Amino acid sequence: MRTGLVTVVLAVAPALAACSSEAVPPARADAPVIAPGAPGQSGSPPARSPADTGPVAADVRFAEAMIPHHRQALEMARLAAARAGDPLVTAVADRVADGQRREIAVMESWLRGLGRTPPPAHDHGQGGYGMAGEEELNRLRTARGRAFDTLFLTLMIRHHEGAVRMAARELRRGRDRVMRAMAQDVVSGQQIEIARMRGIQRRLG
Repeated sequence: MRTGLVTVVLAVAPALAACSSEAVPPARADAPVIAPGAPGQSGSPPARSPADTGPVAADVRFAEAMIPHHRQALEMARLAAARAGDPLVTAVADRVADGQRREIAVMESWLRGLGRTPPPAHDHGQGGYGMAGEEELNRLRTARGRAFDTLFLTLMIRHHEGAVRMAARELRRGRDRVMRAMAQDVVSGQQIEIARMRGIQRRLG
């Protein structure tokens, strides 16, 4: 959740068998898919270790959790066009929408390649990883101008911090190179956006 979206080509494996509860079959890199990179980053996938031979259960959990997490960010970002008072807040929302919409598409395609159905929606019930609760979203929907800007930045910073924690977990436990590359982009890109949003918060006072 970005200035200047950099796109990179990542290979996504089509026609993989559905995964078991513990692991899924190895991926094969033969179909190019455009995936987003972090702002100011080359977007190159991280170096693979010998263990990085294909997707495991942690990779599937990452995609299935990050898709609804991103969808909530898109919901918040869409509110900014009609409600934000500061153009910098609108710019943040635009970067969130551009970057995370593309990331969702990549993760959905990856899951379908494993024979899995992507999560249909996100849950408004506040849980871990910075997700906003329904009451918070209702406050954001009714806020305007400076009040919207302040609440939007607070919620989106927390949301980004949660995504960074999710991605860090994937980098520790995941094995699939596409999901690990996605996680690295989330860590680097959203940390940059967090710093930008905190700068806007300081300017707004």
